[in-house]
Amino acid sequence: MINQRNTAQLMPLFEAAPSLPERASLPSSRPCRLLLVDDEPRLLASLCALLADSGHELHTATCGSEAVALLEQMPFDLALLDLRLPDFGGHQIMDVMNRRQLDTNVIVLSGETGIEGAIGALKRGAYDYLRKPYGREELLSTVENALRQRRLEADNKHIAQQLERSEKLYRYLVDSSPDIIYTLNAEGRFSFINDRAQQLLGLSRSELIGNHYSDLVHDEDMERAYYVFNERRVGDRASRNIELRLKSAALRDKGPAVENTLVTLSFNSMGMYGNAKQTEGAEFFGTYGVARDVTERKRAEAMISYHAYHDILTDLPNRMLFKDRLGLAIMQSKRKETELAVMFIDLDRFKLVNDTLGHIRGDELLQQVATRLKAALRQGDTLARLGGDEFTIFLPELLNRDDAHVVARKALECLQKSFTLAGSEVHISASIGIAVYPHDGETIDELLCHADMAMYQVKGQGKNGYSFYEPSLHEVSYQKITLEQSLRRALENDEFEMYYQPQVDRPTGCIIGVEGLMRWHHPERGLLSAGEFLPFAEENGLMTPISDWMLKAACRDLALWNTQVEERVRLSLNVSPQYLDCGDFVEKMKTALNRHGLSPSQIEVEITENICIRNPQYAIEQLNKLGQIGVSVAIDDFGTGYSSLAYLHRFPVHTIKIDQSFIREIQHMHAHYPVVLAIISIAKGLNLNVVAEGVETETQAAYLEQVGCTTMQGFLYYRPVSSSQFLQLLRKNAARCA
Repeated sequence: MINQRNTAQLMPLFEAAPSLPERASLPSSRPCRLLLVDDEPRLLASLCALLADSGHELHTATCGSEAVALLEQMPFDLALLDLRLPDFGGHQIMDVMNRRQLDTNVIVLSGETGIEGAIGALKRGAYDYLRKPYGREELLSTVENALRQRRLEADNKHIAQQLERSEKLYRYLVDSSPDIIYTLNAEGRFSFINDRAQQLLGLSRSELIGNHYSDLVHDEDMERAYYVFNERRVGDRASRNIELRLKSAALRDKGPAVENTLVTLSFNSMGMYGNAKQTEGAEFFGTYGVARDVTERKRAEAMISYHAYHDILTDLPNRMLFKDRLGLAIMQSKRKETELAVMFIDLDRFKLVNDTLGHIRGDELLQQVATRLKAALRQGDTLARLGGDEFTIFLPELLNRDDAHVVARKALECLQKSFTLAGSEVHISASIGIAVYPHDGETIDELLCHADMAMYQVKGQGKNGYSFYEPSLHEVSYQKITLEQSLRRALENDEFEMYYQPQVDRPTGCIIGVEGLMRWHHPERGLLSAGEFLPFAEENGLMTPISDWMLKAACRDLALWNTQVEERVRLSLNVSPQYLDCGDFVEKMKTALNRHGLSPSQIEVEITENICIRNPQYAIEQLNKLGQIGVSVAIDDFGTGYSSLAYLHRFPVHTIKIDQSFIREIQHMHAHYPVVLAIISIAKGLNLNVVAEGVETETQAAYLEQVGCTTMQGFLYYRPVSSSQFLQLLRKNAARCA
């Protein structure tokens, strides 16, 4: 009989004991731990002997308190309990195990014949109930079955835990995905969708599950959406990267425009079937898909595309877009048999503004110009910026040329008003060339080229105006191109030659100096003067190599003259401002003088007074360097430029040459010619030499001598001659002026 007093004493102890941690799973590879509880030593020993060969770890207890102590000390896989023990029996031990949630299977071994003991054991969770005496095989089989079931339960529990962890992991991945992941049933209704849909579309799962996909798709994309959301193919044949626009409630508060309520998604989808390995004959369950938000990418692509066809500074169409639109307009004009006009606009004086106020103010000026020009156009006209200060316009469907006249005049008028830049008022103008389709060209390039030619004609006629293309301009342009090509070959073929025009002392008639003048023996056009080809050389970057040739040739000729005549003559050379701007000009001069053994005093460099408006300080530095090596400086064509007398006073100048335009005005000996008198007075006041150019009549020579200018150069005395002819003149001069 169970001792009730001992049980009452033990119960508080059992209830206060902490529960053991959850038992680990039961790997089949390790031996099991068994607890054998019986108060009969002989039976307990027999039970141990019976289970000794099983390979399990066996522990024994002879009373209930000992058994509970062992159960609390270590985990057991199986306990074999006798119902009757000295202190408290198996039922009470099982009650303690249940309260403490001790994970141990129980087989009850009892000699009781009543059914109550078995029922009580099974109610408390016993695996089985064996009545004593039991057979050996029965016991071993029951123990093995109990342990096998425990292994199965442990395996199932482990699998369930793995499944639970996997489900949590995959749900976390699905809900944390940057993409929308969804499934549709066979009817096209959402059966699953992850949390990303609410972030992108502003719609919760409850608002989407059960609804048809068409509720989300933009109307214009519905046809493509049908193939995406009803995809039945799998594998490589399934839909890939199909872009659709979906309606988004998340963006509605960001702006009223319809585009702001749309997001663009790239869809990949495939069909779902009952048999995952085989679709033929398998039941179609619906569609599985993944959708990635590409809205920002599409906006970035649109922005890149926009900038590829628009000028960043003015936001006008660029050359590429202008040509594209012009090409379409030409096709329409050809179909409708109408005219269109192309205008080429170049801003006058923009470079001066840009160089004076800086590029930032220059950019502001271009932006203001673009705004004004757009306002002057008709609806349907296209304004573009080709680059720099060049703009183009095309006017589609001209009724007549008067329309182009009107737009050109408006463009000029809007640009004549002052511009405000950094608090300063700036004035500019424009030169506009116009070509009309189909009379002036039938292609884009022809129209632009001819409009450009017409614009340059305006530039040459004084700027600030407009002109239509004329066929004669093409011939002039062709001649310029031909001349430029020939000019490049002239250096290679040694077609240049130096000619020399003597400078004469009027009272004695002796040659006291000479001016070097370039000539070009053109293969087709004959002998060309410098004025016929040097402007083209300046425009096309050929001034430096041509000037290098001139310097070497002139010094070579001067050295030859020095060996032939005793009298030393001073040689004047015209130097282009471009050549003077070269940082190594003075070094080139020194090299040429040293190479030919010439005295610097024999060389005089002629410059135009306009040189001071380019970079006066740099020009002064270069001229001072020339003076330091002994080369003198003359101002050529004095009185025709824009330099101030203050700069003239600062220049290391030795000679002033009166331009022939002023000399040509001298017609009468006793008339009054104030400009000539003023230039001579300036020269005398600054203690400078003065030379009159272009003297062609005796009246001009006599008048100049009377007012104080005795050094003259012109056809009255000598025309320009070759080096060998000038050498003969020097010999005659030496004999006469000895």
